[in-house]
Amino acid sequence: MGDINDLEKAIECHSRALALTPDGHPGLPHRHAALGVSYTDRYQRMGDIADLEKAIECHSRALALTPDGHPDLPRHHGNLGLSYGHRYQRMGDITDLEKATEHLSRALALTPDGHPDLPDRHGNLGVSYTDRYQRMGDIADLEKATEHSSRALALTPDGHTGLPRRHADLGGSYRDRYRLMGDTTDLEKAIECDSRALALTPDGHPDLPDRHGNLGLSYGDRYRRMGDITDLEKVIEHSSRALALTPDGHPGLPRRHADLGGSYRDRYQRMEDINDLEKAIECHSRALALTPDGHPYLPHCHAALGASYTDRFQRMWDITALEKAIECHSRALALTPDGHPDLPRRHTALGVSYRDRYRLRWDINDLEKAIECDSRALALTPDGHPDLSLRRYKMAISYHEQYQNTDDPSHLHACLTSFRQSSKLSSAAPRDVFDNALRWANLAFEHPYLNPLEALREAMDLLPHFIWLGATTAQRYHDLVLIENLAVRASATAIRSSKCATGLEWLEHGRCIVWNQSLVLRSPLDNLKASHPVLAAQLHAVSAQLHHANSGSPPLESVDDAPEHRHRLAKEYSHLLAQARSFPGFEDFLQPTKATGLMRAARHGPVVVINCHQNDCDALVIVPGQDHIGHVSLPNYTQYKAQNGWSEIEQLLCNKSLRERGFKPKGGRVREPDPDIGSVLADLWNGLVKPVLEHLGYLADHTTDPLPHITWCPTGALSFLPLHAAGDYDQPRSRVFDYVVSSYTPTLTALLASAPTVANRAPRVLAVGQMATSGYSQLPGTARELASIKTHTQDRAEYSQLTGSKATATAVLDAMEEHDWVHLACHAHQNVTDPTKSGFFLHGGRLDLAAINQRSFRNKGLAFLSACQTATGDEKLPDEAIHLASGMLMAGYRSVIATKWSVMDEDAPVVADAVYGQLMKDGDIGNGQAGRALHNAVAVLREKVGERNIARWASYIHIGS
Repeated sequence: MGDINDLEKAIECHSRALALTPDGHPGLPHRHAALGVSYTDRYQRMGDIADLEKAIECHSRALALTPDGHPDLPRHHGNLGLSYGHRYQRMGDITDLEKATEHLSRALALTPDGHPDLPDRHGNLGVSYTDRYQRMGDIADLEKATEHSSRALALTPDGHTGLPRRHADLGGSYRDRYRLMGDTTDLEKAIECDSRALALTPDGHPDLPDRHGNLGLSYGDRYRRMGDITDLEKVIEHSSRALALTPDGHPGLPRRHADLGGSYRDRYQRMEDINDLEKAIECHSRALALTPDGHPYLPHCHAALGASYTDRFQRMWDITALEKAIECHSRALALTPDGHPDLPRRHTALGVSYRDRYRLRWDINDLEKAIECDSRALALTPDGHPDLSLRRYKMAISYHEQYQNTDDPSHLHACLTSFRQSSKLSSAAPRDVFDNALRWANLAFEHPYLNPLEALREAMDLLPHFIWLGATTAQRYHDLVLIENLAVRASATAIRSSKCATGLEWLEHGRCIVWNQSLVLRSPLDNLKASHPVLAAQLHAVSAQLHHANSGSPPLESVDDAPEHRHRLAKEYSHLLAQARSFPGFEDFLQPTKATGLMRAARHGPVVVINCHQNDCDALVIVPGQDHIGHVSLPNYTQYKAQNGWSEIEQLLCNKSLRERGFKPKGGRVREPDPDIGSVLADLWNGLVKPVLEHLGYLADHTTDPLPHITWCPTGALSFLPLHAAGDYDQPRSRVFDYVVSSYTPTLTALLASAPTVANRAPRVLAVGQMATSGYSQLPGTARELASIKTHTQDRAEYSQLTGSKATATAVLDAMEEHDWVHLACHAHQNVTDPTKSGFFLHGGRLDLAAINQRSFRNKGLAFLSACQTATGDEKLPDEAIHLASGMLMAGYRSVIATKWSVMDEDAPVVADAVYGQLMKDGDIGNGQAGRALHNAVAVLREKVGERNIARWASYIHIGS
């Protein structure tokens, strides 16, 4: 129950019993031992070192009085060993640690097999080896700790009161192994053990705070490795609970404050909320104040507080915080004994603070001190340690500062060598190694002598390891925000170096990453199946499970096990891929496609990939039948122009209330004047589209019939702009639609994935209409829209229709399975936070992309999304194609008609009528017919509403083949 009054009574009783036992009495050793145990318990509760000294005295006396061969001898060795261990943990005297290990080893050796105390003997010795590993850093001690803790757990029966401690001890050993070697399998085992220990510990138990604290530490390690915000929330939850359960005066209280402070610091670094940083400083200050001089935990308390002060300086440029950081880190380093595993970390932290002060004062002495610290940290870090990559990066930064100060080529050489070493995958967290490479690349953009092309190649090669399949979709999108426009910058650098093929590959593999990962999981395995059917079956099964786990659908296992399950699947998937690539002929199996393969995407006309960079743009032009990539420099169009252009269009759409299909604004609102988007489209024409058409020779021939077909693949902010509407509307023959039919694709892979199929039967067309949706405007035009489709498909296609109450999410999904084309005339919703939750509003609920993707449709044809903003992306991630239209491509539809913004309800039937009228005559959508049908349909609408009414007709776009 943990009641201190019971403990006081126990000491009183045992003291009285000892006083009443005469010298020479056979029960005297037992009396000393019992009193020693109670003193130990009180020390563990109150932290008074005097109680610990009394415990050691009692246990020493008990051992001295016990003859060799006595059955109590192992117990007395064990008790004395535990007390020495406690004193080591309090005072840090290595002699106590050696005595603890010696006595606990003796206790185990004297305990026969099958003895009920054998699990305790193994467990206690395991803890002693853990202490010795944490002090000396010898991996042999860690292996012994793991071995004894495992043996203790194996020997402890279910229901035993010691079982929670066994799980906790083993969890600690696995956590130490992970921190030393970086193997995430150890980390998952640590979480499993810590979770089990907590679950088995009853409310009110004195060890409950420890259980919460340990589990919080393991979740913290996984958060820093994987970056999943859910783990960080668990860290704070368990650390807070551990602190709340720890009474004042408890010797574990400083550690509780420090652990919670560490979790607040992690959240500050993730969310950048200054309140979290202040909480971290408060917790670490409290931990330091509660830790007595000479305590082995004192260096950690100084270091943790110093790290938080470093964060405050870097956020606020508070010189006082910087001086406090240097003071704390210096003190932590001075208190850390030689040979301690944390010694390299102490040097690194102090080096960071000296480097910060150098940048503030430009005092060369600070830089020299930083280099000294970084060098010492690196020298003390063994090969294979997870922190080696980070320390090499810190060393590279110091060498770079030194090179800038001296212009000595040897310093530049040392800097580049360190950067290269820091960017190699090892036992370090892949996200950390990627971050090293990305920061090298960012620095190289400012200082070209740092080899930006090499740095970018490292970063691009590491990108799939950073945006990991084992992470949630939300986590991957969050991480993509952190890399900003890496692919665009990398491609621009490659193109400047006349490496257009590399630029094309980097744009393809560094954009739409989550989208491409989903496509790869659904890739056909026919070739592998023909040669290695068993492996193909295994890979198909794991791919399907991983696709399910990443689709936003409910997990197949319990919620608590979902992350571990996803991580296991991702590891197994990588292992199976590596196995497949080891076979002759499969070396490139499911590897990113090379430029020569990407060029095959241009089947039915040129594909133009436009890299929209900060300073200018480049068009990479792929023409069917040509074996080279054309390059058109576009110096007069920039990322700023694209962003400004989209802002102007957004303002126009807001003024015209084009927020949802069929929305009609109420009168009386004062409206901003409409922006001049004519100038936006003219800039787009003159600076970008016209030079591309000139390069292709399309402007010279005004009589081409039919018009050639171009597929645009824009990047960055350019993805939001209507290239298909580009033109100078004050000049004749200066509109893109006069010269070409325009389609779009998010990536070249999307075109390659939508392999053309030969139509051997009429398409089966499903039309879905939802005229009335609660909370949204009425859509009376949907009835005319569906009637038009029905008319055009008569005798030309199999037509089915779901409207009103029949158009439920389940009914529509089942019908989509049975039909080739789908037409959705309804309201829609785009969820940029979690794209899998984006969907279409139907009767009784929403049909989201998660549900659609679960069906894994194959070889579907046209998806016509006659709803609002179905091709509008996320401004934070313009290169990820986070919209419903791309979701339908990913779901298996090779051709999609969608809208970049909302449409008028009265316009939708006009466009649908013209599109289906032409498609039913053609009989298929391959060879670009869907794009051409939309081009002609929009011409009809443009004629009806007027060319200058751009917002009405320019919303419609075609995506895909």
